[in-house]
Amino acid sequence: MTIKELKQRSIQYRKNVLKYILQAKAGHTGGSLSCVDILNVLYNDTMNVSPQNFSSPDRDRYIQSKGHSVEALYVVLADKGFFPEKDLETLCQYKSHYIGHPTRKVNGIEQNTGALGHGLPIAAGTALAAKLDGRAYRVFTLLGDGELPEGSNWEAALTAAHYQLDNLCAIIDKNTLQITGATADVCNTDPLDKKFESFGWAVKEVDGNDPGELKKLFDSLPFEKGKPSLVIAHTVKGKGVSFMENDVKWHHGVPGKEQYEKAIEELDHALTVI
Repeated sequence: MTIKELKQRSIQYRKNVLKYILQAKAGHTGGSLSCVDILNVLYNDTMNVSPQNFSSPDRDRYIQSKGHSVEALYVVLADKGFFPEKDLETLCQYKSHYIGHPTRKVNGIEQNTGALGHGLPIAAGTALAAKLDGRAYRVFTLLGDGELPEGSNWEAALTAAHYQLDNLCAIIDKNTLQITGATADVCNTDPLDKKFESFGWAVKEVDGNDPGELKKLFDSLPFEKGKPSLVIAHTVKGKGVSFMENDVKWHHGVPGKEQYEKAIEELDHALTVI
């Protein structure tokens, strides 16, 4: 897929995220919009995983630690053919498997997540299993910057470095906002680069809303032999919709019909200027 095609796909994913959140009258809009580009590049360019090889022990693994932004993951998995997109019309409805956090009842989901701070420990264990089994698959996990104060993240970071898990890539969706405000005000974890480097990780930073830059960075994995890789992805909460960008109320905000139409109009315009 070309860079232009990846950019077009990101915009379509954003439109789908908004469509299904509007229908469900529930969802984590801002964080889903901020991480769409990351998921887009991982699934359409970087990872060796598909509906056809999902049962293979050699597939790459993706674990979404920031499980509350599952809407972004659902629309990408639907686009890749893991399940019919029509299924998303049941999002957050009674007895639907398409709930507000990832569950293995949905095809394409590796692990149940949502309790913050669990994704990195699971990913580290999965990467260690690959080393012990002599398999070449890689493990990717996406964390929100607001979940980093959870102590389990730092235990996993130590473990991953100790076992030299260079088949592990953790990505931080650093949109600087969480449900109660700015991450720097709630519980500041900066400087993330120096912290993870001191734990034994190889760290790089990127514009997390630029598919071209993300592709280039993921193509260079692992960043250093014998070290787990950390990507600090600088993103914008609510990316792509002007009135949602950098506004904490959209962490769990749901657009009304007029807001949805305005957002779609902006995204349609963005498609014309790529």
